[in-house]
Amino acid sequence: MSADTPSPLTHFDAQGQAHMVDVGDKAHTARVARAAGSITMLPATFALVRDGSAKKGDVLGVARIAGIQAAKRTSDLIPLCHPIALTRVSVEFSLDEAAHRVDCEVTAHTTGQTGVEMEALTAVGVALLTIYDMCKAADRGMRIDGIRLLEKAGGKSGHWTAG
Repeated sequence: MSADTPSPLTHFDAQGQAHMVDVGDKAHTARVARAAGSITMLPATFALVRDGSAKKGDVLGVARIAGIQAAKRTSDLIPLCHPIALTRVSVEFSLDEAAHRVDCEVTAHTTGQTGVEMEALTAVGVALLTIYDMCKAADRGMRIDGIRLLEKAGGKSGHWTAG
């Protein structure tokens, strides 16, 4: 990339230096993002989570709060993320008994000048890491997989869904 060629990546300037994207001229619009991921564990560990009988307490309740808190703190963790005013964050879990897996889906909302994809993704990651932390005494082999963006809506780029 030459000095006068703009980078195709918005977080780099024409010289290849990292910078925070200027969103000052963007319109305030309603923005939503959905992200998901999962954690797979041993059957006995899954039973502890499902039954709410883990030694540290309500695993999914604590993980839900951790996910919400993570969404609110995303700009503290991801260096070039803008701090944004979230209007809503939901963290939902579903249990797959046959696979001994907990699936997590997060939906984040804001009205602003930049999207909430990073907030939704960060919330999923931290919610799943919280499950790991609360259950690691029973199962250090748990596996976190498939953290991904499912959908985003709002802003100049419009609506996108994963294929």
